[in-house]
Amino acid sequence: MSRFFATGSDSESESSDEEVPVQAYSKAPNFQFSDDEEEVKRVVRSTKEKRYENLTAIIKSIRNHKKIKDMSSILSSFEDLTRAYTKALPVITKEEKGVTPRFYIRCLAELEDFINEVWEDREGRKNLSKNNSKSLGTLRQKVRKYIKDFEEDLTRFREAPDQESDVEEEEAYDSDQDKHDAGSEVVLRDFKQQAEPKSAKAAAPSKAVEEDDDSEDSIDWGSDSESESESSDDENQYQNQRDRYLKRPTLDKEEKEERKKEKRVKEAKIRRKRIEEDADEEGEWETVFPHTVEKPKMFDKDAKIDVPLTLQKLSEIMAARGKKRTDRRMQIEMLFELRDIAEQHELGNAVAVKINFSIISAIFDYNQKISEPMKLEHWSKLLDVMQTLMKILLANDDIRMSEAVQEENEEFTNPPYAIRGCSLAAVERLDDEFTKLLKECDPHTNDYVSRLKDEVAVTRIIESVLEYFERVGNPNERCRIYLRKIEHLYYKFDPDVLKKKRGELPSNTVTSVDVMDRLCKFIYAKDDTDRIRTRAILAHIYHHAMHDNWFQARDLVLMSHLQDTIDAADPSTRILYNRMMANLGLCAFRQENVKEAHHCLVDLMVTGKPKELLAQGLLPQRQHERSAEQEKIEKQRQMPFHMHINLELLECVYLVSAMLLEIPYIAAHEFDARRRMISKTFYQQLRSSERQSLVGPPESMREHVVAAAKAMRCGNWQACANFIVNKKMNTKVWDLFYEADRVRDMLVKFIKEESLRTYLFTYSNVYTSLSIPSLAQMYELPVQKVHSLISKMIINEELMASLDDPSETVVMHRSEPSRLQALAMQFVDKVTNLVDVNEKVFDMKQGNFFQRGNMGNRERGYNRNQNNQGGNWGGQRRDNRNQRNRNQRNQHHHHKQQHQQQQQQLSGVEDVNS
Repeated sequence: MSRFFATGSDSESESSDEEVPVQAYSKAPNFQFSDDEEEVKRVVRSTKEKRYENLTAIIKSIRNHKKIKDMSSILSSFEDLTRAYTKALPVITKEEKGVTPRFYIRCLAELEDFINEVWEDREGRKNLSKNNSKSLGTLRQKVRKYIKDFEEDLTRFREAPDQESDVEEEEAYDSDQDKHDAGSEVVLRDFKQQAEPKSAKAAAPSKAVEEDDDSEDSIDWGSDSESESESSDDENQYQNQRDRYLKRPTLDKEEKEERKKEKRVKEAKIRRKRIEEDADEEGEWETVFPHTVEKPKMFDKDAKIDVPLTLQKLSEIMAARGKKRTDRRMQIEMLFELRDIAEQHELGNAVAVKINFSIISAIFDYNQKISEPMKLEHWSKLLDVMQTLMKILLANDDIRMSEAVQEENEEFTNPPYAIRGCSLAAVERLDDEFTKLLKECDPHTNDYVSRLKDEVAVTRIIESVLEYFERVGNPNERCRIYLRKIEHLYYKFDPDVLKKKRGELPSNTVTSVDVMDRLCKFIYAKDDTDRIRTRAILAHIYHHAMHDNWFQARDLVLMSHLQDTIDAADPSTRILYNRMMANLGLCAFRQENVKEAHHCLVDLMVTGKPKELLAQGLLPQRQHERSAEQEKIEKQRQMPFHMHINLELLECVYLVSAMLLEIPYIAAHEFDARRRMISKTFYQQLRSSERQSLVGPPESMREHVVAAAKAMRCGNWQACANFIVNKKMNTKVWDLFYEADRVRDMLVKFIKEESLRTYLFTYSNVYTSLSIPSLAQMYELPVQKVHSLISKMIINEELMASLDDPSETVVMHRSEPSRLQALAMQFVDKVTNLVDVNEKVFDMKQGNFFQRGNMGNRERGYNRNQNNQGGNWGGQRRDNRNQRNRNQRNQHHHHKQQHQQQQQQLSGVEDVNS
C-alpha cells in the first residue's frame, strides 16, 4: 500500500493491481499514514525541463515588470534571459533540432513591441525616473542588437502569431512538467473522491480557488487545469475504481479514430479558453481599423464668414506660434482648413495669399532643429503651397507683398492689396531645406534619386519668384534671387554650348552660358555686398571652365584678384573657390595647357585632403583633430552628391600634368645639387616606387602614372602612352570627359613631345650631331614639330647646340660632363663648403678663447695693451687664413676652366656618327 500511495506512475499502479484487494478501499477513511509515507518523494526532471522552467520564470518576471514599466528590472531580467537561453542552447540543439522555441520568440516579439511603444510615447518618457529612462535606452539598444539573430523567426511569428504549434508546444511542456509535479497528488485525490464523495463536493470551491491562483502562471505556459480536466474525464469513464486499473482490451481502428477526434475537440476547447484568459489579462493582437479624424471646427454654425472674421481667426491661430504647448501639427491642419473655408466663401486672392504664407511659416516652424531636415509629408505640402502662392502673385498685378508693408497697413478688401511678407525669404529657406534633404539621403539608393527629382519643382518656384521680383523688386532683392538661380545652374553641363561653338546650332540660340552672363553681369553692376558678387564670379568662372571657355575663365580669375581676398571669405565661399580651381584645372588640361592645369591643382593636392577642401566628405580623425561640434558643422557644409567632382579624375590629371613637367626637368638637371621639385606629391610617389625591391605590374591609377614616368625617363614614349592610355585607365578616368577621344589624342601627342625632350636632355652628351628626320621617325612626329621643339630648347638655353638646315641635323656644341665627372664636381663643392664651415667654427672658438684670456688678465690687473695685442694677433691669423682659402678657390676655378676648354677642343676634333 505504501508503494501505491508514494508513486504516481501508471506502470506501478498496474503492477500492484493483483496484490491489493478491493475491500481495502472501503477502509480508507480509517487508514493512518506513517511518517515515511507522508514524506514527499524527490522528483527527477530532465535537463530540458530545468532549462525551460528557468526560461519560463524569467519571462514571467519580465511580464510582471512590464505592467508597472520598471525598466531597470526589465533590463536585468532580459540579461538573465539571454544568459539562460545560452545555457539552454545545447538542449535546444539536441531536442528541438536547433529550432528556437516559439514561446521564446513570442517573448522577444512582445518585448520589442513594448519598447517601441514606450519609446514613441514622448510624454510618457518624460515622466519616467532618471534610472528608468537610462535603462530604457540601454534596453532598447541591447534588444535591437540581440534580435538580429532571430529576424527570420520573428518575421514568421508576426505573420501568424496565434498558430497551433505555439500552443501545442507550450501544452506539451506543461503536461510533461505537471506529470512530475502533481502525479502523486492526482492519484491521492482520485482515491479520496472514490472513498468520500461528500468531501469531494466540499472541495470543489477550493479547487476553483487553486485554479485562480495558478492562472497567473499559465498565461502562456498552461496550468494544472489541463491535467485536472484530463483526470476528471478519466474518472467519469469508469464505473468503479477497480475498472480503472484492469487491463484494457485492444481497440479497433474506428474506436481509436473516434477517441482521437474527441481528444482534438477537448484540446481546441482548452486552447480557446487559454486565449480568452490571455486576452483578459494581457491583451491580444487586435485589428485596428482606420478612423477618420474630425476636422477642427473653425467657426460657429450661424457665424457669417467674411474677411475680418477670417483674418481674426488667422491671427488667433498664428498667435499660438512658438508657444510651449502648441500642437504644431494641429496648427498646420487648422490653417489648411481655414484656407478651404476662405476658398469656399470666395474671400479674395489677397486673403488666400496671406493664409498660404502663414501655412509656409507654420511648416517651417514645425521642425525646431535647424540642422535636421524636414519630414517628407511636410516637404510635399510646402512645394504645393509655394507654387500656389506664386501663381496667385503672378496672376494678380494688384497684389503687393513686401516686408516694407506694416501689419496695420495691410489691405485685403479694396485694390491695390498690400500684404506683409517676403516670398524671397521663403524661397531661400525652401532651397536650404532641399539641400538638407539631399544630404540626409544615401546617395547610392533610389531615395536620393526621388528627392533629386524635386529639383524641377524647386527651380520652377525660383523662376516664378525671379519673374515676380523682376517686376516689383529692388536691385538688392533681384541680386539675391539671381544668385539662387545661378547656384542651381552653374554646375550643370549644357552640350548645346559646344554645338553652338562648332556651328551646329544657329547663333541666336540661348544657352546656359548666355543665361549665366546675363545674371552675373547684373550682379556685377548692381550688387553692393561683396559676398553675392564673389559667389557670382566664382560660379561664372566654374561654368565657363565646364564648357571649355578657358580664356574667359582665366581672364575672370586674373581680373577679380580673388586669390588675394578669398582667405577672408566665409567657409561656403571658400569651398566654392576650391571647386572653381579644380574645374579650372580640368579645363586647362583639356585645352592642352598642362602647366596651367598643374598650377591650378597643386594647392588642392599638395595638402593631401582634397576631399575635405571640396566638401565631399570627411577624412578619419587623427589624434582628435576636431571635436564633435566641429564635425557636426563640417557635415552641414558638405555638398550634395550630384555636385561632386570625381577625386580620382582630379588626382590623375594632376599626376599626369606633374609627370609631363617633372620628368624633362629631372633629365635636364640630373646632377644639379640645387635642383628644386616642381610637384612634391609626384616626386614622393616616384621615389617610393624606386625604393621598392620588387615592382609588379601596375594596378591602381597612381601605379600606372609612376610606371609611365619611368618609361618616359628612358625616352620610351610607346610604353609611357600604353601605361597612361589603356582599357583600365579609360574606364576609370578618361571616359569621364565629354570628348574622351580628343583628350586621349592630346595626351599621346604630349607624351611624344616630352619624351623627345627627355631623350635629348639625357643623351645629348653621347652625340656630336643628331638627324632631325631620324628623331621625327623615332617619335612619330612631323619634322616641323621636331624642328620647333629643338629650336625652343636652343633659344631657352636648355640645349647647347645649333641647327644645320642643309643637312637637317642638330650639332652639339658642348659635351656634357660624364656621370663620374659630375659626381666629382659635386664632391668638390661639398668639400669646399665643409672647409668653410669648419674654419668659421674654429675662428669662433679662437675668439672665445681670447675673450676668456682678456677677462683673466683684467682680473689679474694686467695692462689693456697686452689684451689688444693678443686680440690683434688672433685677427691677423684669421685674415691670413681667409686669404689662403680665396687663393685656393681661384686656383681651382682656373683649373676647371682649362679642363672645359680642353674638352671643347677634343669635341671639335672627334667625329662621332649619330
